Amino acid sequence: MAMNLINTNRVFRSFAAMAMLAAVLPVSPAQAATQGSVGATSTGTITINATIAGLVQISNLTDLTFSALTGSADAQQTENVCVWSNTSSKSYTIRATGSGTASAFTLASGTNAPVPYTVAWANSTAATTGTGLTTNVASAAFTSAAVTPLCAAGANPSAKLFVTILAADQNTMIANAAYTGVLTLLVTPQ
Repeated sequence: MAMNLINTNRVFRSFAAMAMLAAVLPVSPAQAATQGSVGATSTGTITINATIAGLVQISNLTDLTFSALTGSADAQQTENVCVWSNTSSKSYTIRATGSGTASAFTLASGTNAPVPYTVAWANSTAATTGTGLTTNVASAAFTSAAVTPLCAAGANPSAKLFVTILAADQNTMIANAAYTGVLTLLVTPQ
């Protein structure tokens, strides 16, 4: 009697464990391939499954040139950019890095002191201000309006980049020296 009770408990625990496992495992579609039979013709069927990883693309980027800086006012350049994401939410994050020391947003000119700039991003080309970006830190998620890569098929650019050199920083620049830097924009699907 005691042995039957122990065996019954083991069976019950086994069924309970299988039921819990079945509840947490993803359900995958049954493979429904059928084989043809011998005859004048023969028909078989297969099920085709496909998935795609999250993809993004940033495009419509152009180099920026700050000319005729006066040191009396902040100088800002903007450009409309296309960001496309294939995720169901069309969302993405952006991580900006500069070419300065520790990925700083700075412009270099030989042995002259580097000149800092700020970077901001907006989810709309109509925006007049953007969300400030910190070097090498992913932004909060943005949502793209682009439905195709490169904003093709008549779609307009979907985001706006802002780059600003403050007046106080312009006043540290050496006259007629060429300052340059590279801004890298890394977009990740969400």
